[in-house]
Amino acid sequence: MCVSFKLHVALCSTPVLILVMSSLYNQLRADIITALKARESEKATGLRTADAGIQRASMDTEAAIDDALVISTMRKAVKNMTDANVEFAKAGRQDLVDNNDKEIVWLEAYLPAQITGDKLEAIVVDALAKSGAQTKREMGKVMGLLKSHPEAGLIDFGAASEIIQSKLV
Repeated sequence: MCVSFKLHVALCSTPVLILVMSSLYNQLRADIITALKARESEKATGLRTADAGIQRASMDTEAAIDDALVISTMRKAVKNMTDANVEFAKAGRQDLVDNNDKEIVWLEAYLPAQITGDKLEAIVVDALAKSGAQTKREMGKVMGLLKSHPEAGLIDFGAASEIIQSKLV
């Protein structure tokens, strides 16, 4: 679950284990403890669910828990809850929508702000120019360039897709 390094100390031949974890993950764990001490059971449960998702993702990918894994797992959880809200609203379950909205707010506190507005449009226009795409059939080229962009982790691809479709014929 965390990166492990063996360090041999000069005085002793026994390896010493040094654990390195994501700062976001450490903050999440500290916030779980704070919520428990403050008796905020809903928040503690929501954060524990996110913690379990991060640990599951780490085990599934056999990767250490780093900031990238924490962010991608939290983004996925937020997206799933947002999608579930649509279904809950259709079913008339406003209580579940409210619970999900609270949890989304708690999880978004750990996520960096996404690129939106003029900056996103500038990135999309640049990708359109580089790809030479003219029709909606060539949209995949543009999306591929956006996914290889240095700030790809911060791009809202749903919004980018809408901008691309409005610019292509």
